[in-house]
This record gives sequence, structure tokens and C-alpha cells, in this order.
Amino acid sequence: MTENLGKLYVLDTSVLLHDPYSLFSFEEHDICLPISVVEGLDAAKKGISEIARNARQASRLLDQIIHEAGGDINGGLALANPLGGAPGGQLRFITDPVGATLPAGLHLERGDNLLLATVIDLTQRHADAEVILVSKNINTRIKANALGLRAEDYTSDQVIDDANILHSGMRPLEPDFWERHGEALESWTEGERTFYRVHGEDFRNWLPNSFLYADTDTGFDAVVRRIETNAVVIEKVHDYSSERHNVWGITARNREQNFALNLLTDPEIDFVSLIGQAGTGKTLLTLAAALNQTLDEKRYSEILVTRMTVPVGEDIGFLPGTEEEKMNPWMGALEDNLDVLLPSPEKDKGSWGRAATHDLVRNRIRIKSLNFMRGRTFLNKFVIIDEAQNLTPHQMKTLVTRAGTGSKVVCLGNIAQIDTPYLTETTSGLTYVVDRFKSWEHSGHVTLRRVERSRLADYASDTL
Repeated sequence: MTENLGKLYVLDTSVLLHDPYSLFSFEEHDICLPISVVEGLDAAKKGISEIARNARQASRLLDQIIHEAGGDINGGLALANPLGGAPGGQLRFITDPVGATLPAGLHLERGDNLLLATVIDLTQRHADAEVILVSKNINTRIKANALGLRAEDYTSDQVIDDANILHSGMRPLEPDFWERHGEALESWTEGERTFYRVHGEDFRNWLPNSFLYADTDTGFDAVVRRIETNAVVIEKVHDYSSERHNVWGITARNREQNFALNLLTDPEIDFVSLIGQAGTGKTLLTLAAALNQTLDEKRYSEILVTRMTVPVGEDIGFLPGTEEEKMNPWMGALEDNLDVLLPSPEKDKGSWGRAATHDLVRNRIRIKSLNFMRGRTFLNKFVIIDEAQNLTPHQMKTLVTRAGTGSKVVCLGNIAQIDTPYLTETTSGLTYVVDRFKSWEHSGHVTLRRVERSRLADYASDTL
């Protein structure tokens, strides 16, 4: 290797399994890839899981890099990103025998221990370079730190630095907002809709379809419709908190739920994301809006529901039946909310009315597996992606790009409950779409904060 290497990054297999294109994420710095990492890719390549697909993609990229270098891997291989962007440093395969010794109990037969020994070797051989181990495996990083090595998580795919700064979809108005803008205020109505044009301030950092609220005695809730030069057009939101304006029998119990129903029922909004902990009403509100627009308004032909099938406990094995029957055990939340939305036998003067309504509703709801989404196009469908926090950005892109003309996609999830390995609040596909869609005029987002399931659930969410 050349002298004065600066920073030298050693990649773990877990990084490539998480993001095959991580090879091109280290700018001008060189990357070292121990040959044991390639063996790890080979062991993980079988199957149809996301990890197996990433392993195969990483192998193809390595093969492409070697091919472009003429097959000579003894020297450094130039890293030219196939997706474009600035050229990177060099890729170096580490094939030398490991000479470093590890403390007793750390056997070289284990891949992560062999990786640590390789990092120690590189550190000793290149004292002028800063050798950094990059791994998604927390225990590998802990062991590296215990050995005095520098180890980091792979963070290049983070959408934001901190989940707490994620766009919430709402912003409060200052107490003197109307006093400061009252003289240049314009207002007009279009049917039952009331609009305001506010002048005199730079509104470029405001986002379309974000909600505004004022905590005053009279209250004021509005949504940003259009951002102009030194002006903004806002519209008073529809009030879904009264029984007279219910959506499929559901009324908003708080401000955030009312904002969510405004997005879910707006035909100009093609993409909606709702984030909130359990019991905030994400699924109930979405199903109510979907049934209302599918069965009553005929805006959509049917409702498609899908979710990531990540078990919380031990896997119970293979499930019998068709695709929809296999997905039913994962759709307990759907069934629970349908029980709330469908009329009770007392209201129907008998159970036959409820059964007929249930059959009608279920005939318009299709439960689909993520495994069979690739290549499909959904026309005039109301698509609900539940538990979206467990999706990677790549999986999320695959799903959202299935939407055809006349379709609406709604993503639901809680980024505090991620069950997928290597995903965090800042790298989840749900965080990814919330951040990437926040400036599009046909999308909207709301973070639901208040638990409305029951007083028991509300108390448990605060104290447990």
C-alpha cells in the first residue's frame, strides 16, 4: 500500500448486507475488504430475503470493480460509483495471513474475531494511517473498542441525524401572527372552503400540506396549500370532530387525528404518512377513510393492505392456505379495527345485517404479501402499508412505485418499534419517505401523539 493513506476503512460483511453501495460512500478514502468478508457474502447470498438480495448485489458490484480494473486485484482498485457522483478512493482486498494475536477466548475461527485480528494487523503495519472498522454489528464494535481499535457504525444511509427532528407535519403559529399580517391579509371562499393569503414574510421554509394551529380561545387550524414569493396560501381545515361530519362513523378525538382525516380524505393528496405509537388511531382513521371513499364515494375500486411480516416472538412456522390466508394472522390490527367500524347487531336489529355488511366490506379489501409486489401496478386503489417502519428505503421505493393512476398510498408505522435487523429510527424506510416527500405538493404527513385507545392504554404508554 502507498504511504500517507490518511483514513483506511475496513468494512464488515454486515455493512455490505445492509447497503451494497456502501463501497462508494467513503468519499476519497481507501477501503479494505478482508477476504473473509467475501466469504460472508457467499454464505448469505442464498434465498429471496432482502439480505440475500443485497449479498448478491454486493458480489456483482465487486465483480464489476475487478472487471473494470482488468482483473488485477493485487493493487488498489479504483472505486467509480455506477450510480454517478464523485469518484471515491481505492478498494484493497486483504489476503495476507493474519499475524496478530487476540486475547484468550477470542478464537480466529469466528469471522468477526478474524476481522478484528485483520484490523490489528493493518493498524500495526500502517502506523501513519487511521484504521477504522465499520460494522453494523454492535457486539463487533464493542469488542473492537475493548481492544483499543476505532470502530464506527455505518451511518451514510441515515436520512436525518436524529429522529426527534423528523418533520411532524404541523407547526404552531406565533401568538402575534395575525397582528403582524392582518393589514395585508386576503381571504376568500370557494364553496364551503375558506382560503387566506398571508403576505409580508419569507415562507420558503414552510412545507406544502403542513398544518398550522393556534392555541387560542377560539382556536385556528389550517393547512398550507401554496407557497408563493413572500406569501403563503392557507385553507381552514375541515372539522371532523363533530358527529355530523364523521367519516364512516369515526370522528377525530384530537387535533392530530383531525389533521390526519383531512389528508386521508383529500383527493389531491396521493401519498400520506402517519407516525404514532400504538393506540393513536393510525389504522382506524385510515380504514375509515378508505371505506368511505371506496364504498360511499366510489373514488377507489378497492382497498389493498400489506405489511412487513416480522414476528415479535418465536416464529410459529409455515402457514397454510392461499396468499391472503397466510397473511391473515399478520392482520389482527385490521380485523380489530373492522370490528369497530362495522355496525353492531343491535343497530341492525339482528346479526344478519352485520354479516351482510361484513361480507360487503371484506369483498373490497385485499390483503397482499410484500413478496409478490414487484412488477405490479395498482390502478384506482387505496393502498395501506402497515408497520412501514420495518421496511428498508429500497423496499419502500419498490412499494410506492407500484401506485398507478388514481391510487392513494398511506404508510403507517411507529419508528420507535423497529424489528428489522440493522434498521434504526434514522435509517427506516418510513423515515426515508417522510423526509423525501415533505416538499411535494401531493403528499402530507402527521405525527400522532395522543393515545386514544383507552385510558388504560394511555396510562400504560406513559408509564411502562
